[in-house]
Amino acid sequence: MSATERAASRSADDRAGSPLVPGDAGSRDPVVRVSSLTKRYGEVVAVDDVTFSLVAGTVTGFLGPNGAGKTTTLRVLLGLAEPTGGEALVFGRRYRELDQPVQRIGAVLESNDFHPGRSGRDHLRTLALAAEIAPRRVEEVLALAEIEAVADRRVKTYSLGMRQRLGLAGALLGDPDLLVLDEPANGLDPVGVRWLRTFLRRFAGGGGAVLVASHVLAEVAQAVDRVVVIDRGRLAANAALDELTGGGRTLEDAYLELTGGEMS
Repeated sequence: MSATERAASRSADDRAGSPLVPGDAGSRDPVVRVSSLTKRYGEVVAVDDVTFSLVAGTVTGFLGPNGAGKTTTLRVLLGLAEPTGGEALVFGRRYRELDQPVQRIGAVLESNDFHPGRSGRDHLRTLALAAEIAPRRVEEVLALAEIEAVADRRVKTYSLGMRQRLGLAGALLGDPDLLVLDEPANGLDPVGVRWLRTFLRRFAGGGGAVLVASHVLAEVAQAVDRVVVIDRGRLAANAALDELTGGGRTLEDAYLELTGGEMS
């Protein structure tokens, strides 16, 4: 049973108010292992010797100012860019070495990668056909993302929040065990933000792993149990959320201390 299936078998009410309780990270092989990762573009060092890992059953917030190297790290992890040094492995391999990556990893880095003239349903059907995924899965992910009511509308009529949900539906097509999401709450209304938080916690509760990059610190603090912070390309923190927010500090307080007061 996949992480999505396990998550779907649990009610939203069961997970909405309860914290994640991850197991001992040392007792499990990491889903993601980034080791001494460095990426240069000419003279510019975008990522500088960054190391962190993720295990199943966790939601990890990936934080940092604009230009800190978050997107570059995600691109290397997903095989969209080559590292200059070090490595970024998923399930023990480089992304391009996975036999069926779409069935292991679901990713959303952009919310506008859609043909504006297609309906949401047709967009997902096209993705499913290309990945050799059964057509019935399209209806399942429309339900998971709760966009069945707008599935036959052209994407150009979608709000940003609807596009975010459609992107997540596409990431779920392969029934993956890992989700990599860049600013997934962008454009969501408060109901949508709460839905996303609940969904991600349920996904992790079903045995999946989530790496989510976001600038919405208040929301991150409610959704994650671990935090990785990078600043100017270098690792600034890699810790459990409660380690950063102990003693009455908020995640925002900790973030500002780690990044020299930069908000973006």
